[in-house]
Amino acid sequence: MSGLTLLASVTLPGVTDSAPCARRFLRDTLVPGHLAPGEEVLEDMALVVDEFTGNAVRHTGSGQGGKILVRVLAGRGVLRAEVTDDGAGGARPLLRAAPEGESGRGLQIVDALASRWGHRPDGVRTTVWAEFFTPER
Repeated sequence: MSGLTLLASVTLPGVTDSAPCARRFLRDTLVPGHLAPGEEVLEDMALVVDEFTGNAVRHTGSGQGGKILVRVLAGRGVLRAEVTDDGAGGARPLLRAAPEGESGRGLQIVDALASRWGHRPDGVRTTVWAEFFTPER
């Protein structure tokens, strides 16, 4: 994360309604200073933040009365979105081979949209992050 500057962060309740709030927060943070409304990278980032937030609510302690921390960072030619959950008993995000069901494809979408992504443990909590390369302005 070196070379990145924190632009903003917000703590949201671990409920389904937090996903649209996280998307709005991302857009409000990045427009107009870093991206233009409707720019493809903005839409890709919003979709990824939605997926990360939804996963935190569905699969971690955040969805059982906990919280979610959303952070937006910027560096030279890169924007990063991070979502930190309240932990899932040591389980970490896992990219599965092309699932055939209705669910389980979210991290495949993240993998396709982000320039790179990953996760890091923070005690019992997990932070998932995605970076998007952007033209330097």
